[in-house]
Amino acid sequence: MRIRRLGWAGVELSAQGSSLVVDFIRDFPLLTATQPQGAFVEPVQPAAVALVTHLHQDHTDVAAIQSVVGETGTVLRPAPFVATAEEAPFTESAEAELAASSLDVRVVSEWQRHEFPPFTVTAVPAVDGLGDPQVNWVVEADGQRVFHGGDTVFHGYWWLIARRAGPIDLAVLPINGAVVDTAHLQPSSPLPAVLTPEQAAQAGALLNTQVLVPMHFGVHQPPEYVEERDAVNRFAASAGRLGMDVLTLAPGESADVTRGATDVGQAR
Repeated sequence: MRIRRLGWAGVELSAQGSSLVVDFIRDFPLLTATQPQGAFVEPVQPAAVALVTHLHQDHTDVAAIQSVVGETGTVLRPAPFVATAEEAPFTESAEAELAASSLDVRVVSEWQRHEFPPFTVTAVPAVDGLGDPQVNWVVEADGQRVFHGGDTVFHGYWWLIARRAGPIDLAVLPINGAVVDTAHLQPSSPLPAVLTPEQAAQAGALLNTQVLVPMHFGVHQPPEYVEERDAVNRFAASAGRLGMDVLTLAPGESADVTRGATDVGQAR
C-alpha cells in the first residue's frame, strides 16, 4: 500500500491499481488564508470510495469528493448530528451539500468493516473536541494497515482500536492542539480541541505502531483558532522518546507502507 498526503488532513491510499481518499478537500477559507501555494494537491487517480471522519468543512468538501469518486460515487461518513441549527453550525453546510448531491452516501457505525477490494476499511471510535460526530478510520490493503485520526482529541479507545483493528503499521495523526473560540460554544474552552503533539505521539504508542505521519497543522488564526507552537518538532521529539519514527510528508509526497519499514518517494 502507498500513502500520499493531499494537504491538511487529506490523504490518498493506493494498492493494486486502486485508490481511496480520506478527508480530501480543495479549499476552506481559514486554511487557504494561511497555507502557502501548493498546500493542497489533487489525487493521482479516481478513487473507489471517499472516507470522511466528520463533517467540518476542513474535512468534508463535497465538490472535491465528487471530482475524485464521480457524481454518484460512494462516501462513508459518521452519523448525522442530531441537533438544532444553532447547535450544529459546523456541520450543517456539508450535511446539506451531501443531501443535495447524487453521491452514494453511507452512514457508518463504530467497528463496522466495509470491503472495497483491495481495501478493507473499518470505522473506529473518535471524540471530536467540539462535540460533533466523528469516526476515525483503519484502512487495510496488501497486508498493511493505516490509521487516520481525523481531528480527534485524546480518549480511551486506543487500546481497543489496536486490539480489534490492528496491527497498525502507520498512523496519520493530527498534532496542532488547536484551541477554538467560536460563538456557538460559549464559554470557550482553553483546552485543545484536537491532539497536541505530545498526545498524538502517545496515541501512536498506544496503537502500537512504529511509523507516524503528522497532519492537521500549519494554521494559526487567533483568537478563533490558536495552534500550538513548533508542533512538528515537538511531535518528532515525543515520538522519538517513545521509540517511534516520524515521517513528515509534504503535500504531494508519498511513501510505500510496509511491515517494519516505510520508503519515501515523490508521487508521479
